[in-house]
Amino acid sequence: MSILTKIFGRRSDPRDDLIPLWRAVVATARQPQWYGECGVADSEEGRFDMLCAALATVIVRMERDEDLHARTALLTELFVEDIEGQLRQQGIGDPTLGKRMGKLMSALGGRIGAYRTGLAAADDSALIEAVERNVTFAGTPDAGCVAQRLRTFHGALLEIADARFLDAEFAR
Repeated sequence: MSILTKIFGRRSDPRDDLIPLWRAVVATARQPQWYGECGVADSEEGRFDMLCAALATVIVRMERDEDLHARTALLTELFVEDIEGQLRQQGIGDPTLGKRMGKLMSALGGRIGAYRTGLAAADDSALIEAVERNVTFAGTPDAGCVAQRLRTFHGALLEIADARFLDAEFAR
């Protein structure tokens, strides 16, 4: 180990431990059943909607545990980094990027609240309403299908121990 490494060290990014979880959120949002069976629009908007829905469901699970709850901000930072990169690839530059990211973060925050309420309810009516408000559909929309899949996903997340959850074992 060099003297410079000892002095300055190499600090690891605290988000690194959450990368497998983030990748699992993205993989969940990309599952073809959302688009084929449930009628979610296979478009930029529809995919963003499902990314928000999957992320919200994971965050609701994380909020149940104090240690995991503290990491929700780090997971959200990975979302921001990923979305910002996508927008830059589309040619959106610095003058408008901040404003656009602000709108997207506001949308995510509202959706987390709506899905939190819907997932906490005993019946599916609040969850279906949240889906109808926050998901772009094409063809034959089936908000009930999306709501049922989100509830099933949430139930599976609740069954997993925290360490296995962070390792994204639910996605395997």
